[in-house]
Amino acid sequence: MRFIDNPFQCPVTRTMSIIGGKWKPIILNCIADKTIRFGKLNQLMPAISNKVLSKELKDLETLGLIERMEYDELPPRVEYKLTAAGLSLMPVLMEVANWGNSHFAKSIVS
Repeated sequence: MRFIDNPFQCPVTRTMSIIGGKWKPIILNCIADKTIRFGKLNQLMPAISNKVLSKELKDLETLGLIERMEYDELPPRVEYKLTAAGLSLMPVLMEVANWGNSHFAKSIVS
């Protein structure tokens, strides 16, 4: 099945450019249905550096998938939650996860 002749106009290419990569799907999954602080995200993903986590969160915010809420407190508190666009992406990510689970099992048997 072909989606479009020009790959740069392909909706699948566009979607993968937004959610692709190593960390964005994991971050979105960690935030999923709750508001979460930066430190908690860092605990949930110990393999990611603070610098990379900050960059990925900024990218997701720029894309309109998460909202950053900064509170004027001491110590400073920053929380993240999914926007409506981010929430609408969760069923897609769940289907990708389901596909990965079923094909992972098949690749072990082969």
